[in-house]
Amino acid sequence: MSDRLAPKIEAILYLKGQPLSLSQIAEYAGCDRPDAEEALLDLIDDYAHRDSALEVVETESGYSLQLREVFQDVMQALIPAELGVGALRTLAAIAIKGPLLQTDLVELRGSGAYQHVQELVQLGLIRRRRSEGNGRSYRVQVTEKFHQYFHLENLPVLEQVGVPDNTPEEDGAGGED
Repeated sequence: MSDRLAPKIEAILYLKGQPLSLSQIAEYAGCDRPDAEEALLDLIDDYAHRDSALEVVETESGYSLQLREVFQDVMQALIPAELGVGALRTLAAIAIKGPLLQTDLVELRGSGAYQHVQELVQLGLIRRRRSEGNGRSYRVQVTEKFHQYFHLENLPVLEQVGVPDNTPEEDGAGGED
């Protein structure tokens, strides 16, 4: 087994941001299950002996890299109370990759993103517009309120492919895709 497998699995758990089964971890890491399991156990042991705010835990859904319980008060102080972790992650995806089609966001974040978008529109942190290229879908992006709330001057500009800028704005009401 490579000495670099445990850090690779750590990166996978961090980037996926959700519990993963051992099979999924092995697939993403490009190794077999026994090697993935051994590296994962090394990683769990390493985090157990670190003075770290993070830990690797096994849940009913799989293995996850998460904040230790003792730091939940810090998280509550920093994350707006009205936003759950899932909605916050969806907001982060929109901020980093947006503007993007809501269908692409759902592909990235899962079907729970529909509810997150609705919640974030109501809070005024994102806006949703009809996409001209795909009349059934919406384009989502962060608003000025997002920038003010999180004290951001601007976000890095990422190259957008195939996202028109001249779409009519939607008032935030209406149904989902």
